[in-house]
This record gives sequence, C-alpha cells and structure tokens, in this order.
Amino acid sequence: MRHKKGNKINGWLIVDKPEGMGSTQVVNYTRRLFNAQKNGHAGTLDPFATGVLPIAFGEATKLLDFVTDGSKEYDFRLCFGEATDTGDCTGKVINTCDRIPGKDEIDEIIKSFTGEIKQVPPQYSAIKINGQRAYALARQGKDFVIAPRSVNIYELKCHNTEANYADFSLKCSKGTYVRSLGQDIALKLNSCGHLTKLRRTKCAIFSLQDTILLDNLKNMVYSTTDLLPLETFLRGIAVMAVSEAEASKLMLGQALSPKGRENDFPLFSKAAAVCNGVLRAIVRIDERRISPIRVFNLT
Repeated sequence: MRHKKGNKINGWLIVDKPEGMGSTQVVNYTRRLFNAQKNGHAGTLDPFATGVLPIAFGEATKLLDFVTDGSKEYDFRLCFGEATDTGDCTGKVINTCDRIPGKDEIDEIIKSFTGEIKQVPPQYSAIKINGQRAYALARQGKDFVIAPRSVNIYELKCHNTEANYADFSLKCSKGTYVRSLGQDIALKLNSCGHLTKLRRTKCAIFSLQDTILLDNLKNMVYSTTDLLPLETFLRGIAVMAVSEAEASKLMLGQALSPKGRENDFPLFSKAAAVCNGVLRAIVRIDERRISPIRVFNLT
C-alpha cells in the first residue's frame, strides 16, 4: 500500500493572511512547514485582502465546510471616484467621477444594504461559468454573465470618511463578495468606487485573537503542539456526550436512537458527538434518529 508523504497531524492553524499572498499559497506553505500529509483552508481571501484564514490539518479538514458556511466579519475601505475592473486596488481603472459622498449620505443609503440582498459576484472571481473560472474568462477578455445571488448582510456600518474614502465594518453570510458590495454602495450614491483595503476579522468561530502571523512562523521552529486542537471547533456547536458503544456505532455510519435526548437538542440541528473528551462525529438530529454526517479517527 502506498502511503502519503508527510506527517499525519490534526488541528487548526489560524493565519493572519498577509497582503499579496493567495489563500492556496498559504495552504501550500503551511503544509511544507509542518511536513503535513493533508491540509486545506476555509473561506478564500483575495490576494490583496488580509486577516483570518483558518487552515485545517488532517481530520480537521472534514470540518472545513462547517467553517466556510459560518458568518464572516470584515473591515474595508471604499475609495470613491474610480471604479476598477476587479473592484479593488489591483485592477485597471474603467470609470471615473467627481462625486464624493459625505458620511450622512452614506449612513442613509447603507440601510438599504442590510438584510437579504441580491448581488452579482465580480467578473474577477472564482465563480464557475460553464466549467471555467470567471477570472480566467475575464483575463481572456471574454464576455459572460454571472447571475445575481442572495446573501445576508447582518450589520453594515460606516465609521468615518476622509478625503475620498470611507471606512466600514461588515457582518455577513457566506458567499458575500465585499468588492461587489463596495461597488454597489458607490453606484447607489451616484458615484463609483473600489476597495483599497479589506481585512477579515472573523470567520465562523475564529477571530483575529486566534491568528498567528506568517512571518512569526518563518522565524520560529513550530511543531504540531502549536496547532489549535481539532476540538476547538466545539466552541461553535452543541456537544452531545456518547458512550464508547455509541461512538463505535457512529464510526461505522450507524444511527443512534434519540430516545432520552428528545429535550436536550433541537430537532433538525447538528451536534458534536464526544466520547471521553474526544470528538468522534458530527451528527444530525431528527425525530427518529441521530445520524453521523462526519466521523473522525482521532484515537
């Protein structure tokens, strides 16, 4: 049997992604750093963006979908007067205008951007169009249309304005493109604009307090003990204690009876099944069964 190269390690590394580096580059760098068999990231950040980028190793990669599906928080700066083809400062200027809105105007208009809204992802994005990435088609100069999609904006605040820019904070659902949001805000103010700063301050349960700078990783000798444990994920999910026998059933893909737990967990919710302090499975609960949807080999 052919074995994967590298060490079999499990856990989380929450990186404060630096500007100019792609998310995949961070994944590849940290895999080499820890000589790990397997890792991946949750929630892509554009190269010009910075901030919270969760990197999962080993069994923690089974939780990436849950982290990606979580809400996100950002700080961003919107510069008025110039629109770019990418919606950020890395793109080519495609439009200019003289109108620079004031804070009172901005505060009034952003009320219409809270709640569930429709937005069109940027042409330079990883959305697939007939099997090809949108950014690849855009670089080839091809014409294509991206359908609008629904996202949720939980909170949007303008904190200050100065010269030709405004600074915002944002809490939003997965799938929200902050570059598109910035462009749409500018257009509704009869102006044009692009993002010059974008910093993710929270991704699901992980925040800036959990992060480490890549430069610190480069200058220190790190071991697997420096990873956050896989169970860190339990901060964001209900915990269900199970016996060894129940854990064994879940590991085999078998469901448990909800009898005796009917009042402990809401129906159609998810929970972490834990045995003797070790995460064994993520389960889904309904009236008839407790079914495993992810199982973990941590013993």
